[in-house]
Amino acid sequence: SLHGPDEASYYSVQICELSANSFFSPSDASHLATRIPFSPPPTSPPTDLSDSFTVIGGGDSASAATLDQWRQFSRLFQFYLDKTTPHAVYRWIATGALVFLYVLRVYYVQGFYIVSYGLGIYILNLLIGFLSPLVDPELEPSDGPLLPTKGSDEFKPFIRRLPEFKFWYAITKAFIISFLMTFFSMFDVPVFWPILLCYWFVLFGLTMKRQIMHMIKYRYVPFNIGKQKYGGGKKSSAGSSSSSSGSRAD
Repeated sequence: SLHGPDEASYYSVQICELSANSFFSPSDASHLATRIPFSPPPTSPPTDLSDSFTVIGGGDSASAATLDQWRQFSRLFQFYLDKTTPHAVYRWIATGALVFLYVLRVYYVQGFYIVSYGLGIYILNLLIGFLSPLVDPELEPSDGPLLPTKGSDEFKPFIRRLPEFKFWYAITKAFIISFLMTFFSMFDVPVFWPILLCYWFVLFGLTMKRQIMHMIKYRYVPFNIGKQKYGGGKKSSAGSSSSSSGSRAD
């Protein structure tokens, strides 16, 4: 006996599926209907949401694995970058080769002058930080040690606002990004490049003039020549002492 429309529709579907199969006859299918247990369709959502959480957790685990791989790559890159710190000459040679490739690329395509102009302005800004002291006495008055203004002052090494390594790294990264930008036509804005070149030279001249006036005013040189050594005086004093001891021995 059938109990309700849901049970009747369920048995009719099962009988039709068994009748369509070549291994069962319609009579067999009608007999099987009495032996198939009835399981009514669920009327409420399942209480076990482990499958749903597994899917969400799988996405989170994948993103966490990607983030972990990126952190490992970042640490490895920083490790090899730190190893190049004492090799300043080789670093700048590699950057010079990159600059040559960029200039060759721009000359070959005859375009991307606005990218080159932006690169030049960025390098000029980095150069100002490279030539400026860490504590500018004109802008940041401090009670601590300042730049020596007299020859009798204590020797203080020049500390840059932008260290040499960061200066090199920023320039190298800027040239790499600019070189990659030359492969996208959307950055090739048509401009009259001689005007940009003249304007950049004017900015460079004005900036360097102001920086040189700042050096003259506060009497500093943005290069660590080193503390003056008196090796000759020590030798001469040693020679005079030895001569005096020899005369006393005589």
